[in-house]
Amino acid sequence: MELSDRKKKILKAVIDDYIDTAEPVGSKAISTHSGLGLSSATIRNELAELTSMGYLEQPHTSAGRVPSPQGYRIYVNELMRRHRLSVEESERITLSLRMKMQRLDQILTDVGRLTSNLTNYPAYALVAKSENITAKKFGFVFVDTHNFIVVTMLQDNSTFNKLMHSALALDESFIYKLDNIFNSNFTGIPASDITREFIVSMESLAGDSSGIISSIAGYLINLLSPSKAPLAYVTGTAHILEHPEYRDWDKAHKLLDYLSDEDSLSSLPAPEGNSPIKILIGPENVAEELKDSSVVVSSYPMGDGMQGLLGVVGPTRMDYAKVAARLSYITNVLRLLLSGDAALGPPGNGKE
Repeated sequence: MELSDRKKKILKAVIDDYIDTAEPVGSKAISTHSGLGLSSATIRNELAELTSMGYLEQPHTSAGRVPSPQGYRIYVNELMRRHRLSVEESERITLSLRMKMQRLDQILTDVGRLTSNLTNYPAYALVAKSENITAKKFGFVFVDTHNFIVVTMLQDNSTFNKLMHSALALDESFIYKLDNIFNSNFTGIPASDITREFIVSMESLAGDSSGIISSIAGYLINLLSPSKAPLAYVTGTAHILEHPEYRDWDKAHKLLDYLSDEDSLSSLPAPEGNSPIKILIGPENVAEELKDSSVVVSSYPMGDGMQGLLGVVGPTRMDYAKVAARLSYITNVLRLLLSGDAALGPPGNGKE
């Protein structure tokens, strides 16, 4: 049943008051609302009808009304006024975001430059989604019979919300079932383990023939999967020309072209498991351009499910011990700084 203009105005007044006060709203409060011009009796009748239609709820018999999820939905879709940011607020937010991006750019370029200067090899710095990230906890919020919210907390405590829609009507008991299934079966596993067969078995367990579990699983896989377009910065490429292995201009040109391609860099592997360093020597590299070179890479968590990678590319004769030690130290310091740990001591005195 379509709401009349009068009902919409009263519903909007109830929700506006409830947002401001967080208290159930009665007919007296609505009657003082400017522009309505309705008697208390008329308002009481309309409130009763809005309640019977499911747009309002009455916590207690003598209490006022509060909005239902269905009421909020029509409010969001049709009734609420769109908030406009002031010029000052817009500029402040824009400046803040720009500063954060500049800071990230600066961190990556500065770290890459430092690494290149310390090793005398080209260095690359990447930011991508962690390949090993898993879900830690799920929460499900029933909105109405066709909508619910999935709250996903990842292993690094970053949290994501997603409003899901179902063409079929759902009840709250099914949402509770989803909560149990996802917290029991989808936590602590990587995206690669969420196979089609696994999803089908979960659908069978839940008695889900609507594709809801498949949709949530697809969203989760997207959250856990490595980024397809990581931020990538390369510094110190001129160092390549300092090494005799690259006096052959054709060989040097191919390597420099490879290092200038973000897609190429994003295909370089990261350290696996608890290993702080990964070393790929000559033919072990996946790219033809790296068959005569070696790659040493270290990783560090950046929060929000993101992983930082710092690596160097050089001849296969590079001093792997020195390069690995320097990369490990740099990424360990980055890990501490990004975690907010101010207790950074001086460098160790171990021999190189």
